[in-house]
Amino acid sequence: YNGVEFASHIDGTKFFLGPVESAAIQRALGSDIVMAFDECTHYPCTHEEAEKSLEITLRWEEISRRQPLKDGQQMFGIVQGSVFRDLREKSAKILSEMDFNGYAIGGVSVGESEEEMIKAMDWTTHLLPEHKPRYLMGVGTPSNIIEAVARGVDFFDCVMPSRNARHGHLFTWNGIINIKNLKYERDEQPIDPQCDCPVCRNFSRAYIRHLQKADEMLGMRLAVMHNLYFYNKLTERIRQAL
Repeated sequence: YNGVEFASHIDGTKFFLGPVESAAIQRALGSDIVMAFDECTHYPCTHEEAEKSLEITLRWEEISRRQPLKDGQQMFGIVQGSVFRDLREKSAKILSEMDFNGYAIGGVSVGESEEEMIKAMDWTTHLLPEHKPRYLMGVGTPSNIIEAVARGVDFFDCVMPSRNARHGHLFTWNGIINIKNLKYERDEQPIDPQCDCPVCRNFSRAYIRHLQKADEMLGMRLAVMHNLYFYNKLTERIRQAL
């Protein structure tokens, strides 16, 4: 089992993607970080299903590790194992021996509880090389990020700040607000009085609410700008605290 066959939604053309093809595509794109080819185990699943998925992933990652990269590109291995401690630990130990440039914790934020996600970190981060970066994939909320950093995670990716912003869910230092709520219709305050982003310095809650209710693209853009600024400021404060 060396890859996956896909069919184009446009004309039904078949194409094959495996660890060799995946690395070649990322190499051609000039990715700074090339991710090893893996299978994100579905949730929920049985231990047997997760074990089979992990064996496939480990085989793919060993092949990925041997693929050539351009100068400056780094390859990260991806820890899998669903919500099972023995599989998570096995994955972390084997990948550590493969000596990737960095390590990602994958297969989280796929439907499991926050408690299960934190356990997945607890089981793996201490087994990964301390001198190499750790990346938590697809996470998360501000509280998730703080919990992860406390366990040795270095960076993250997540659609939450931008996706939520487009739907009017804005992050503030006093919690999330839904800017589309009627109570903000005539509110002349900034989104967050404690925020110094360009949006909060120049626009009111009422104005941004009006834009979003009118489906004006500017409303989404301003909301995304604010949320991204909030996340950047959050990570800045975490660095200062460390």
